[in-house]
Amino acid sequence: MSNRTTLTEFLLLGFSEVRELQILHFVGFLVIYLAAMVGNLLIFMAISLDHHLHTPMYFFLMNLSILDLGSISVIVPKSMANSLMNTNSISYAGCVAQVFFFLFLVGADFFLLTVMAYDRYVAICQPLHYERMMNRRACAQMAAGAWISGILYSVLHTGNTFALTFCGGNMVDQFFCEIPQLLKLACSDSYLNEVGVLAFSVFLVLGCFIFITVSYVQIFKTVLRIPSEQGRHKALSTCLPHLTVVSLFVFTGLFAYLKPTSSSPSALDLVVAVLYSVLPPIMNPIIYSMRNKEIKAALRRLTLCR
Repeated sequence: MSNRTTLTEFLLLGFSEVRELQILHFVGFLVIYLAAMVGNLLIFMAISLDHHLHTPMYFFLMNLSILDLGSISVIVPKSMANSLMNTNSISYAGCVAQVFFFLFLVGADFFLLTVMAYDRYVAICQPLHYERMMNRRACAQMAAGAWISGILYSVLHTGNTFALTFCGGNMVDQFFCEIPQLLKLACSDSYLNEVGVLAFSVFLVLGCFIFITVSYVQIFKTVLRIPSEQGRHKALSTCLPHLTVVSLFVFTGLFAYLKPTSSSPSALDLVVAVLYSVLPPIMNPIIYSMRNKEIKAALRRLTLCR
């Protein structure tokens, strides 16, 4: 297994070698996975079936639910299967597919969160122009742009990563195929291209985050000028959940990709990976539904209809 041409599989990091703890990990991830699936499917169904929610904000939220369903399905079932079957292997092709689809879905997720910040900015800061600027065609183009950007982002990373020569073994110190951990296995003279792509990605993410932050500064300045307390509360109730999701996603992801990789696996690496890869898909439905009366009402109507 000295180079990429002879590498047929990778070995993923298990949460424990103790059989009882492996079963506990399987059960824990199963509960998280089912909760994420149910939560995101409920939001998708509530928005798609309730005409009251056929607005730009909820259209983007429905897309976010689809992306969250996909991203958690790319990594969690494989980790669960490995724990249940007491193995830790993933084929080379499976690792390539996991990296591609995870980066595609997570990248599209973040670009969509940026679009959602723009939507809230226009709705609150330029309400008279909202219907013209956020018409159905514009929303479809923005959502499509987020999905296409995610694909291009993933192709760039996946192509660069698996064009490398791996000469550091095949043990990936993470529970899924994560790029920083794969780079540890690459020969020292062959991974500089992907490091450059990672640096570009960091600047891109920070650029989007700055755009989101500036949008929310303008939003909060506008909200503070709203005379009625009810109006301020309604505006904030649609913005704070989004800002919470973005902050969790960005800071844990940047920490995972910018933190120097250690020679041996650490519990911190596992925790951070869970925070940015597993937690957002389960937290998004909770955050949006708990602070949103329209979603709550739509879910009640959906339940009563059944």
